[in-house]
Amino acid sequence: MNIQEKIQALREEINQHNYNYYILDQPSISDYDFDVLLKELNDLEKQHPEFFDPNSPTQRVGGGVSKNFPTIVHEYRMYSLDNSYSIEDLQDWEKRIEKSLEEKVEFVCELKYDGASISIQYENGDLKQAVTRGDGFQGDEVTANIRTIGSIPLKLKGNYPSKFYVRGEIILPHKEFNRINSEREKQGLELYANPRNTASGSLKLQDSAEVYKRRLDCYLYTIVGNQLPFNSQWEMLQAANSYGFKVPPTSKLCQSLDEVLAFIDHWDKERKNLPFEIDGIVVKVNSFAQQQELGFTAKSPRWAMAYKFKAEKVETELLSISYQVGRTGAVTPVANLKPVSLAGTIVKRASLHNEDIINKLDVRIGDRVYVEKGGEIIPKIVEVNFDVRQPDSEKIEFIQNCPECGTELVRNPGEAQHYCPNEDGCKPQIIGRMEHFVSRKAMDMASIGGETAVLLYDNQLVKDVADFYKLQKFMLLPLDRMAEKSAQNIIDAIEESKKIPFEKVLYAIGIRHVGETVAKKLAKRFHSMDNLMQASLEDLASTEDIGEKIAISIQEFFAKEKNQILIQRLKEAGLQMELGEDSKPTSNVLEGKTFLFTGSLTKFTRDEAQALVEQNGGKNVSGVSKNLNYLIAGEKAGSKLAKAQALGTVQILTEDEFLAMI
Repeated sequence: MNIQEKIQALREEINQHNYNYYILDQPSISDYDFDVLLKELNDLEKQHPEFFDPNSPTQRVGGGVSKNFPTIVHEYRMYSLDNSYSIEDLQDWEKRIEKSLEEKVEFVCELKYDGASISIQYENGDLKQAVTRGDGFQGDEVTANIRTIGSIPLKLKGNYPSKFYVRGEIILPHKEFNRINSEREKQGLELYANPRNTASGSLKLQDSAEVYKRRLDCYLYTIVGNQLPFNSQWEMLQAANSYGFKVPPTSKLCQSLDEVLAFIDHWDKERKNLPFEIDGIVVKVNSFAQQQELGFTAKSPRWAMAYKFKAEKVETELLSISYQVGRTGAVTPVANLKPVSLAGTIVKRASLHNEDIINKLDVRIGDRVYVEKGGEIIPKIVEVNFDVRQPDSEKIEFIQNCPECGTELVRNPGEAQHYCPNEDGCKPQIIGRMEHFVSRKAMDMASIGGETAVLLYDNQLVKDVADFYKLQKFMLLPLDRMAEKSAQNIIDAIEESKKIPFEKVLYAIGIRHVGETVAKKLAKRFHSMDNLMQASLEDLASTEDIGEKIAISIQEFFAKEKNQILIQRLKEAGLQMELGEDSKPTSNVLEGKTFLFTGSLTKFTRDEAQALVEQNGGKNVSGVSKNLNYLIAGEKAGSKLAKAQALGTVQILTEDEFLAMI
């Protein structure tokens, strides 16, 4: 055996021992013998650097220092999950799925790990890159730190796809969390609050050798990529296990919602015996074909739901109530609390939402109140301890005037929120609109955050969002803490924003009730800002998912002269005020026709197919009805095909026949 073969044999032997230890939890040699093998390999690699391999087991320990973590755009978006807090929520979700699919559904139940989400790219069996979830669209590249986690394979086993992304949760087991805090206590350092935050923070440590010492763990929950060799979540989990990933043995394939509920009940009791934290159960539709058919909302997959266990609740004192003003003028009451530990963090404030909630709770200053984290994230007051209420307590009267500008508040009929109508003179509203305009999902000016927006406003450089486009570098340099590079970054970001597509500009201008999804649908329907401004209430309300409430809000926005002037100024600044050529219909051959895709498609993805319909003037619909013209049936088409055949008025096409139409 020559040196190269010896090195390769040692790597394979050590990788197998790692797999036995971290994945199977069945170590086959002692720690000492493992260290001897690792040292032998390390010595050989140092003597023969020509055989270096970044995925050698000797490269796990790290020692490299990362001073920054580049931002990487996810090739496949990392969605969040809709949350459920009751059995009724899950039952309603199942009914929506069955109504949409009109066929039998299997579910896969998995533990919902309480850690930090990660996306890891593999190519030809080698770990290439690891990126944090970030905002779901982009995250921080933390590859060096991820390599230090023993349960994440550097090289895969078996018959794996050539390229894919693993999505998993980085966790810190209770044992390791307690060990780290014990060491910190001995050193007189502040203790970490909880395993989740510690795991998340560990991924951003600059020294990967320190990350290695944390002994983090990783559990996989999905694989994403093109043309993957499995047809269901359950099949994918089994395949991932064969590749060498740590797939939890706790997952279960369920044939009914009753089985799902039994699984939830079991783990609600047993979770205290787990070696790590979970905060709920994730329930997924098993079939990938059904997942594809159900699709996504703007934020979440329709085919998955996170059932959250009952939140921890603590008692504390309500000290006072303050009021916050948002960018739309909405005034939100905030409870200031006597600090209390809740779910691993110190809570000092909690939302009270609106006047109706205050009245419903009958909460008063000085009350002992029960606080829990809604969805384990945002603290909220859920109950008052009336047994200890002081006899002289007074009912809270909601404020009548804006806490920022003093303007009298208004409350529209049928709405719970109070609003400050002084949108042009109330600082939080002006700053809020600026922050919304420059945010990543809008004009994406990363160099202008909240503090910079305040700085620009306070120095009278920017009074509304159109003023951003009048800024010049010399105007920024005199500002506090504004270096040459920072000023240039702001100017560059402003210039780059002129390329942002029309639908994001529409979202950025901040029309009430017009979010990302609505903005896209309006852009697709009306094609330009001019068309939208001139649209009738009837045309607006008839747009998919719009309705009368949003239509009225749009008309009211454009009816104001100041908004018409704002749009004109943004247009003169060079912003995109109409759909780009690549977004406009390429033909009208499908105009007036409706289409629905079902089954597993082989020529294109469902998103690509629906885009082809829209690009050629057609319309996609979500179900089989008398209004459907064409059903394109892929492999394993189910109940929708049967219903279309029974209806008799729907023309059924193959993928090739659909392509021939365009």
